[in-house]
Amino acid sequence: MIAFVSGPVAALAPDTAVVEVGGIGMALQCTPNTLAELRVGQHAKLATSLVVREDSLTLYGFADDDEKQVFELLQTANGVGPRLAQAVLSVHTPDALRRAFATGDEKALTAVPGIGKKGAQKLLIELKDRLGAPVGNAPAVGAPVTSGWRDQLHAALIGLGYATREADEAVTAVAPQAEASDQPNIGALLKAALQTLNRAR
Repeated sequence: MIAFVSGPVAALAPDTAVVEVGGIGMALQCTPNTLAELRVGQHAKLATSLVVREDSLTLYGFADDDEKQVFELLQTANGVGPRLAQAVLSVHTPDALRRAFATGDEKALTAVPGIGKKGAQKLLIELKDRLGAPVGNAPAVGAPVTSGWRDQLHAALIGLGYATREADEAVTAVAPQAEASDQPNIGALLKAALQTLNRAR
């Protein structure tokens, strides 16, 4: 079991970070929030969870052990695989999730792409007493993981190697999409921003 990886960040993509470990590039699937904290060439230490399938081995990377533990716990619920668990953590911090489960907040869960009302109700029943109580000052349930989607998206684009001017233009281009939602999805905005940058080149 690979508990964590530590080393310089060799490359970043919209959903992946490559960390060099002993001369080997380890590809990790990460949430946009984790990727936004990484920079190519800088040292990083990410908690990891290895998901084994018949036809693949996928390593998921996390900012800390708490996020990793919540990721693994979410998958103990029926119908929740690693991709959906990662989508949940792309929208909510672990503590925001704990608050959602503690208060039975369906709306917070249905804010996650791929979770409908029935799915949210099932998750609340299955995991209600398993996530534990919030451990820090989490944002209000249903709030974005960070207060400013612009700053987070801008940092992610800079981390992917784009110039400040390009990042500024891309953020401006997706602003209407972000402002149309009460809770902007950073992953979706990052993909849209990358599409606008590709068209501009």
